[in-house]
Amino acid sequence: MIYINQVFQYINDSKRMRVIEIQDLFVYIVDIDAHTSMPKSILYSTLVSEIEQKVVLVIADPFARVLVDDELTEIQIQKREEDWQTIQQYCLPYMEELLQKRGRESKIKAISVQLKVTPTKVKKLLSRYWQRGMNKNAMLPDYINSGGRGKEKTLSKEKAGRPRRVTVSGEYQTGINITEEVKLQFEHSINKYYRKTNNYSLNDVYHFILRDFYSGRYKENGEIKYRVWEANRIPSYHQFYYWFKKLEDPKKDIQFRKSAKEYELKYRPLLSNSKSETNGPGTRFQIDATIADIYLVSSLDRNRIIGRPVIYAVMDVYSRIITGLYVGLEGPSWLGAMMALDNMVADKVEFCKQYNIDIEEDQWPTHHLPEIIIADRGEFEGYSVENLINNLNIIIENTTAYRGDLKGIVERKFRTLNGKVKQKSPGAIQKEYRERGDRDYRLDATLNLKEFTSIIITLVLHHNHKIIEKYPMEKEMITDNIVPTPINLWNWGIKNRKGRLRTINRKILRLNVLPRGKATISRAGIKFKNLHYGSRQAIEEQWYLKLKNKSIEIVYDPRNLEKIYIPHDGGMDFEICSLLEPSYQYKHDFLEEIIFQQQLRNELEEIERSKQVQLTINTDVMLEDIINNAKKKKKQSQHQATSKKEKLASIRDNKAIEKELNRQFEQFDLESEQNDQKASVIDFAKKEKVEEEATKKSSSRLMDKLRKKRDEEYGKDK
Repeated sequence: MIYINQVFQYINDSKRMRVIEIQDLFVYIVDIDAHTSMPKSILYSTLVSEIEQKVVLVIADPFARVLVDDELTEIQIQKREEDWQTIQQYCLPYMEELLQKRGRESKIKAISVQLKVTPTKVKKLLSRYWQRGMNKNAMLPDYINSGGRGKEKTLSKEKAGRPRRVTVSGEYQTGINITEEVKLQFEHSINKYYRKTNNYSLNDVYHFILRDFYSGRYKENGEIKYRVWEANRIPSYHQFYYWFKKLEDPKKDIQFRKSAKEYELKYRPLLSNSKSETNGPGTRFQIDATIADIYLVSSLDRNRIIGRPVIYAVMDVYSRIITGLYVGLEGPSWLGAMMALDNMVADKVEFCKQYNIDIEEDQWPTHHLPEIIIADRGEFEGYSVENLINNLNIIIENTTAYRGDLKGIVERKFRTLNGKVKQKSPGAIQKEYRERGDRDYRLDATLNLKEFTSIIITLVLHHNHKIIEKYPMEKEMITDNIVPTPINLWNWGIKNRKGRLRTINRKILRLNVLPRGKATISRAGIKFKNLHYGSRQAIEEQWYLKLKNKSIEIVYDPRNLEKIYIPHDGGMDFEICSLLEPSYQYKHDFLEEIIFQQQLRNELEEIERSKQVQLTINTDVMLEDIINNAKKKKKQSQHQATSKKEKLASIRDNKAIEKELNRQFEQFDLESEQNDQKASVIDFAKKEKVEEEATKKSSSRLMDKLRKKRDEEYGKDK
């Protein structure tokens, strides 16, 4: 329900409006904070809808305050009476016309003529009357500072709740009742200010409530300022806090103030544990990676620091034993995860022997496939996951984004490993930020990758025999006197819970975890990444003789492209393809290096193509110049009328003459190349030098003979 003199506040811009009239389908409202404000109409149904949707809130009347004439000055009373008389005599009789936009200006102008004032003065009087409660005290001058009499909200009883403890002049301040309208104001402010990433405190939110709903607004030096109302007109902080606790939604508050991801990670209820989802060893393995808090040195030169290694670990959820390990420089990526999965099925005795650590099989007996692998989305989305699912029947459960806690067991183990590394190893990161003057711990790096791997293996072996604190023991375990160490739990689980353990040939696992790609079969061989490969099967089945190129799926290791593999028999066997001689130069290159070289070649060719365009254009211009000059000379030489038949008949003789001329020009003269002096002609019969004139005559006689022979040939044709 909407009432006359009710005040609303819009949520989006905090604009406050007063209802001054309701007629049929329309509500007339004015802006109570504007310098002057004329009425505007809005559909009654529209305003009701905005209230229901909480686009606008009902607020306390900021001008509703009890004033006694004894508290006013004579000037204020006199001014109030004059302005009130003006409103009563000159404005109220024409209120119907003043509410309507059409004709309002002419009516205000007519009133101003009667009062002998400007139209602006009339607008200010009307605005004050409408904005401040449409009563006599609304006409008080400087009302924003002195207050005014407005329509007082009367409640059915005095303020509910216990009285305030703070007294003024020996009397308790009555405060206000928390009505449904006030609750809406509280809820709006909590959503707007508290449930934001700004992390405002409740005290801040309370101040915002007072500013937005319980203060007067005025301008000072062009800036809007606020004056909070008296204590008996505002809700107290304790009232706000009381209703905040009633409106509180801890989950929503954390999600809005922090983030939904942080809530899931740090604040969600923990009503179960990882082991409850398993029924024995091999049901679920967790895999994760971390960057170790240590800097390593090169195996070639210990003075070269190579950075921090990556540790990948695979852990059985039921027993907490580590079933796979990779320490290296790959990742965190699929390649690193692939290496850990490869180690998962490896013989751990042989693995430890590579790092000069001798163990018995019962110290680290894991070399199995699980039923389920829990992994990160980034590394286990795409790649060869489908092969693990389809060919090896392993279920991949990807954690949701930013939910590393779903792999809490292996995460905690990483923290333990990093803690041990920091305590013992030189080059470890001791604190996040170094202070000025602190030694750079990177300069203390001493261990190479193999030595650091030996340390991690030693810590893993220690973990496998260490008691697990707060492990959820089963009654049967206690009956069998089982001490909860990973090795004991693994062995007891295999014996009593069976689990889901399976073994597999290591080559088949590698075939299914390696990345896959598309190769093309053509007459030049099997082409992959612009490299050419050959295969025994391809030769026997005459793949290269097909006229049409064919695409085939292959498996490859990006770290070694000397060979690629064609899987067959449902992913349980493969055909080896080796590099052919044209691509053998890339035998020892990684895929990244090959792609880089190909990109570099393409870039160089692209740069050269721009030059080639310019060269082609210039060449065309030169050709056109030569041809045009030739055409021009031919046109100038057409002074003799010669028939087409004569031109064609003389081709052979013309060629003979031209050949003779070219021979004179093209002949080798070795002496002239060695001596810059002018050549001399020698008469070998007389052994004397022939003079130049004689030489010219000899040449002239030769040309005469040629012409004579040509004329004879012409005569024969005729």
